[in-house]
Amino acid sequence: MEEIIRQFPNLTPIQIEQFEKLQALYEDWNSKINVISRKDIDELYTRHILHSLGIAKVQQFEKGTYILDVGTGGGFPGIPLAIMFPETRFYLIDVIAKKIKVVNEVANTLDLKNVKAEQMRAENVKGDFDFIVSRAVTNMPDFVNWIKDKIKKQNKHELKNGILYLKGGDLTEELKDFPKATEYNLSDYFKEDFFETKKVVHLPLKFKA
Repeated sequence: MEEIIRQFPNLTPIQIEQFEKLQALYEDWNSKINVISRKDIDELYTRHILHSLGIAKVQQFEKGTYILDVGTGGGFPGIPLAIMFPETRFYLIDVIAKKIKVVNEVANTLDLKNVKAEQMRAENVKGDFDFIVSRAVTNMPDFVNWIKDKIKKQNKHELKNGILYLKGGDLTEELKDFPKATEYNLSDYFKEDFFETKKVVHLPLKFKA
């Protein structure tokens, strides 16, 4: 938690309180519905919350932005980003109903009015989004195929509309067909060993009518 405050010094008291509540909330829900591995729950702030906020280091979301989080699991990266950007709308989806139940309970407890979560396949989502975020749910070619027709036409950020993907390791092979993809090393922002090979991949996508 100290590292989150250090990395994001402009957090409001409400945001700090929301972030502080996450550990107890996820520990409680994890004891009922296993959404985070036992090993990772002890490292929640590094491996899940700070990792999710790596996207905020690459792009700050403007007021009124609409974000889709595909394969959110227990709510990552969507929940930490929704706390960070209260004036941005987040739509969190996962195919596993029990995970969406946890996401909804966490969002309700924290009074995150900018979060909507549903059991849904990415291919079935209706609507256009500024950015589509995810944490390594599949390889990039398959992911692009799921969501390529869901990007808004109008850009309002420094980065062009498209995908912001949290991934680790050597992505040369996976990204070889995407010359416009940019990799941002999270080790440039966060000092913990966990982030040594972790990245945010930005892939701009064109609007498809």
